[in-house]
Amino acid sequence: MKKNMDCSLSLPSKSTEERIREAAKRVFLEKGFDGATSRDIAEAASINIALTNYYFRSKEKLFMNIFEEMLQLFFNGMIDIMNHPISLREKIAELINHDFQLMKENPSLSLFVMNEIHRNPDRMASCMGVMKQIHHSMFEEQLQKEVNLGTIREISAIHLMPMIFCNIQFLFIGKAMHMKMWQMTEGQFDEFADKHKNLVIDMITNYLFEFEKA
Repeated sequence: MKKNMDCSLSLPSKSTEERIREAAKRVFLEKGFDGATSRDIAEAASINIALTNYYFRSKEKLFMNIFEEMLQLFFNGMIDIMNHPISLREKIAELINHDFQLMKENPSLSLFVMNEIHRNPDRMASCMGVMKQIHHSMFEEQLQKEVNLGTIREISAIHLMPMIFCNIQFLFIGKAMHMKMWQMTEGQFDEFADKHKNLVIDMITNYLFEFEKA
């Protein structure tokens, strides 16, 4: 009986692995790859440090596992919206709403991804497959079609995409600063952020669609 118990204890535990992953996600989002240690992750997961090495072998492998998951989360849903057969005006509003909700639920995500790519540009290789999907989505073709028809101001996707996402993501990157500067509570910030999102939708769609033709 004792032998069977020992054998079962040696088997990989999914719950332990998930605890390590969740702890690593919190630690890496807070400290980045360089600032985090295996001991930090073990303490956050309330486990022995040897178990982190048992499941993920090294901090680098654990980090890349989390980083690729964060990239998927970062781009999750965006490509589906870009290929959705709806009007360009609706699509822009959906992209903004999607990015807003993602940043609201994961306020450290954008800064984490950008910082880690800046620190180690080779990690950009993990993004290339998603970038190709974005580049070859319906969005660019739809945008150019509207430009050719004269229904929107002349603009390329390479300029429009930062307008859409930076106006939302900076709001959450600077959340602590906004709350401190304007003496906001969490509830007041949420109310402010909702209004800001609607302003961004109006600002971008009005810029694109409301203009005097030459």
